[in-house]
Amino acid sequence: MLLVDDILFSPIKGIMWIFRQIHELAEEELAGEADRIRESLTELYMQLEAGQITEEEFEQQEAVLLDRLDALDEEDDMIGDAEDEDNEDATK
Repeated sequence: MLLVDDILFSPIKGIMWIFRQIHELAEEELAGEADRIRESLTELYMQLEAGQITEEEFEQQEAVLLDRLDALDEEDDMIGDAEDEDNEDATK
């Protein structure tokens, strides 16, 4: 009986493996983008302190970067919530 189960469920297991890989890649990409935004913020602060940009330019650029970082955090939270629901479904 176990051999029949393995044969019947192997396509489903394969598809689930593909979805897990896609999910992991998406999480890595989000984390990488967040790191790039933080680096841009650091550069922006250094430009302000060096006098290369005005406070007004700084505030405008900072607002854009912080908004994008907040959006990424919200996306990450949604992914985490979906993952939690998937884990709950799998345990039932």
